[in-house]
Amino acid sequence: MTARAADRARYDRATAQLDAPVAIMDLDAFDANADDLVRRAGGKPIRVASKSVRCRALLERVLAREGFAGIMSFTLAESLWLARSGFDDVLLAYPSADRAGYAELAADPKLAAAVTVMIDDPAQLDLIDAARAGGSEVVRVCLELDTALKLLGGRVRIGARRSPLHSPAQVAEVARAVARRPGFKVVGIMAYEGHVAGVGDAVAGKPLRSRAVRLMQAAARRELAERRAAVVRAVREVVPDLEFVNGGGTGSVQHTAAEDAVTEIAAGSGLYVPRLFDNYTSFTGRPAALFALPVVRRPGVGVVTVLGGGYPASGAPGADRLPVPYLPEGLRYDPQEGAGEVQTPLLGPVADDLLIGDKVWFRHAKAGELCERFDTLHLVEGDAVTATVPTYRGEGHTFL
Repeated sequence: MTARAADRARYDRATAQLDAPVAIMDLDAFDANADDLVRRAGGKPIRVASKSVRCRALLERVLAREGFAGIMSFTLAESLWLARSGFDDVLLAYPSADRAGYAELAADPKLAAAVTVMIDDPAQLDLIDAARAGGSEVVRVCLELDTALKLLGGRVRIGARRSPLHSPAQVAEVARAVARRPGFKVVGIMAYEGHVAGVGDAVAGKPLRSRAVRLMQAAARRELAERRAAVVRAVREVVPDLEFVNGGGTGSVQHTAAEDAVTEIAAGSGLYVPRLFDNYTSFTGRPAALFALPVVRRPGVGVVTVLGGGYPASGAPGADRLPVPYLPEGLRYDPQEGAGEVQTPLLGPVADDLLIGDKVWFRHAKAGELCERFDTLHLVEGDAVTATVPTYRGEGHTFL
């Protein structure tokens, strides 16, 4: 029996009394992935990206482990909810236009001390001040650096279009704007190198593309390390007591941790290891988050139909954004139908071994987005479900 076949047997035994669709978290794999992230971080603390987890119980579990500290959140409403729930170090990774949220933040000393907001433009300070509604608490601010690699005088750009702040001078100028403004304090810098951390460099069947990605990423790491260090020096001239410099992502943990200027690493997807993280030379994780759909039809030889399945991930549309049939091995989508809204046909000789009611296990393309589809995660240890915990959705929250 292969390792994957053994996993299927475990998961089927653990969920034998549960009707599919059902989602699980393999805690042995989750914990092993957490250990691997800590090893790669080389002693620097890891701030957990909540958008890649979206389950309070699992956030609490990983933050109880040595090597993890703080949360990187994705909306202001989520940040405030987490802070009210007892998490005392929440960095909002994206600018917000949530006026009601800012009013609540500025009026509550506990929330203001726990939550740090992201800006990359002084106009965002105007929005926050206009939303204060009399709240006078100092708002903690983090500045985001654009990490994109620019070539040929800027005519070629590689990297996500996030912050407009690219140079040390630009970031320092915004730091000065914050310093001049009552009611705000710069406490950190964030720089997410998504073109390094979030792009696989060993794509199966595409050796030339994979080599090109590795060359690009090596150049991007060198350029960013030098520029990030210069940015930190420039900002520290304005803010000598800067608390943190955050960088990285699951795919670049050890590279970013090697930079002296970086004080903490961000990671989250590496805990769940969705399918988009199969194509990396920098690490190998264990799939921890899976969902099962039930076989409801057998349309013909070599075909079964499962209920549901149309759970695409965000990003540019493509086959890599679809969940992948994982267990049993050997199933694939019908190219004429793909993953369906209500039902999904699956092809392959192994389909003939599946009976009505059997479970087919899938891996989602991205990590936390799976939790937008399921109210609960069943926590599996060995071949038993040892606990069932709510996702954000199960607690009544869909923040985006």
